[in-house]
Parts: sequence; structure tokens; C-alpha cells
Amino acid sequence: MKKICIAIISIALIVAFGISLNNVEKTELQSTDGRDFEKATVTEIVSSDYSDSTSKASDGSMGEDDNVRAGQQQIKVKIRTGEHKGEILDATSSSSYLYGARCRIGTKVIVIISESDELTTVSVYNYDRGNQLYMIIAFFLIVLVLIGGLKGFKSAVGLVFTFCCILFVFMPLIYRGVSPIFAAAFVVIITTVVVMYLIDGFTAKSICAIVGTIIGVVLAAVFAFVFGKICHISGYNVDDIESLIYIGEMTDIKVGELMFAGILISALGAVMDVAMSVASTINEIHDKNQRLDTKELFKSGINVGKDMMGTMSNTLILAFAGGSINTFVYIYSYNYQYYQVLDMYSIGIEIIQGISATLGVILTVPIVSAISAVALKKNIY
Repeated sequence: MKKICIAIISIALIVAFGISLNNVEKTELQSTDGRDFEKATVTEIVSSDYSDSTSKASDGSMGEDDNVRAGQQQIKVKIRTGEHKGEILDATSSSSYLYGARCRIGTKVIVIISESDELTTVSVYNYDRGNQLYMIIAFFLIVLVLIGGLKGFKSAVGLVFTFCCILFVFMPLIYRGVSPIFAAAFVVIITTVVVMYLIDGFTAKSICAIVGTIIGVVLAAVFAFVFGKICHISGYNVDDIESLIYIGEMTDIKVGELMFAGILISALGAVMDVAMSVASTINEIHDKNQRLDTKELFKSGINVGKDMMGTMSNTLILAFAGGSINTFVYIYSYNYQYYQVLDMYSIGIEIIQGISATLGVILTVPIVSAISAVALKKNIY
């Protein structure tokens, strides 16, 4: 309970710090005057105008063919939030893969209400899926607590803390002009300390894991920077760089460092897992057999870490590859040539990210093994 209370206080302090950071006047990148996003419920289908391949229900709504994205509906919606709450307004719902919705009577949607002078126009932005997402998150947390017990609850607290750090600390810091790399390093440090404290308190095991995690993540970022220099790839070669450059020109965000900051944050989870596992193993071995010397403890940590290197390395590579599966399908379908694929910026960035994070995991094993072996035998903690 003491650990949980300290962690909750830490989270509260970080959130308070984040709220103070968010107290900044943001530069308006796009005018939103007279435009609001509100919740609504479809009350009537006035008309449907879809392509002939779209099946229609008897009420004029779209059928079940999820592959069709053409045409639009004229509907009536009852606004559930905002200034127009309770009003029934005419709206348009276009059918596309990213916007609009296939509306039926009772469908809950998010609408865009645009007001100019005396004219008010309403269009469907998307389905209202907020409650479903909240239920999914709640289901995950419940399963985590039911199976993990107190450890699961502390893991859930750690997840909330990590999310708060990224949203309320990292983002405001980079918006204020702080280097994204330094901001990410700061988030990595405080997240590692709090999560490790929740898991085991400030013991020799957790402190060794904290130090090893921070070193491993920093090494991953250093490798990414060096590899980027060698391959002539920088943070300006990412997708949507034109939009990011515009944001950088209008704000103090250093967009060129965002890619490396992302590598710091993305490598944190795997490195933290390996660091705690190796430190915990060496600590357990030392407790069972204190006659082992520093060298033998170090070898034990390496032997345990070897198995983790393979699984964690595979996990990271597959995670980055899975995030780029659309790019792979595009390349495969259009039959790109070998040299064309090899020198694509997107492929180069994915390779650098995956290998850098994996190297961070691999090097964490000997680092934590050495720190833990020395700390335990020298009774440093």
C-alpha cells in the first residue's frame, strides 16, 4: 500500500506538472470558428443515393456490403451534446472509407456542425464509437487485474502513468520548443523509475533494472542517430513531412528530431522487460546461492538473457514490420525492383528503427548482468 500511495502521489504530481505545461496558447493552424463536433442519433433516413452495387434495406439505409463506399444519404439527426442539444437537424452522410457512416434509424454518430451567418450545415463525421473503445479499455484492465492480482493492478497504474507522461508531459514539452530527444529521455527516465518502483520498490533488483533500462534505451537512440547519418536518413524523410514542416514553421516543434524521440519511446517497453527479467533472475540466483562470485553471476545473467534476446528481438522486428504491412503490400503488388525497394526512405527508416531498438535490447542483457552482479556482491544497495 505504501508503494501504491507513493506511486499515486507521483502520478498526481506529474499530471499537475503536465497541466501546467499545457497552459499555453497554441498557434491556430486551421480556423475552426463556427465548427463543432457533437454527438447525435439518426432519427430518420430521408433519402439514399448509392451506386447500383449497394444493397439497400427497406428503410432506404445501406445494406451489409462493407466493400461499397459510394454515394450519400440525406438524414435527420437528434443532437445529443453542445449548444444544439435536443434539436433535430437535417444532415448529410457521405459514404467513404475514412469519413461518414452507413446510417440507420438509431445509429449513433459524430456530426460536424458548421455555422456561418444564418446558415447551419450538418454532416456526419463518423460513427460514435467512444463507448465501445471505453469498454475495450475497461475489459483489458479488468482482465489484467483479475489474472495479475495486485501485480496486475500496479501494472495498470503504470500504464496510466505512462499514458499521462506522453500526453501531458512529452507533447507539451516539445510544443514549447524543448528537444524531442531530451523530452523523450525525460519521459523514459521518470516512467522507468515509477514503473519499476511499482513492481518491486527501491531494491537492488529494481535499481539495477532502472539503470540498465535507461542505458539500453539511450543506446538504441544513439544507434538510430548513427545509422541515420550513415544512410543519409533523418527525421525529415518520414511520411507526411510536408505537413510536419508546416507545423514546425508555425510552432516551436523540432520536427527533425521526432523520429529519434519515437525510437526512444518505442524501445522502452522491450528494454524494460529484459532489464527487469535479467536483474530478477540474478537476484534470485544470488539469494539461493551466495557463494557464487561476480563473474559467475554475470555469466548466469548472460545465459538467461540469450533466450530473451531472440524472443524480444523477434518481437520488435515483427512489431515494426506489422506497422508497415500496408507498405509491403504496395511494394509486392506493384512489383518494385530490388534497388528501388532497398533505397526507399520508408524501408530504410523501418530497418533503422527495428535494428536500433533490437540492439538496445541485446546490449541491455550484459549491462544489467554486470550491474546486478557487481551490486549484489559488493552490497552497493
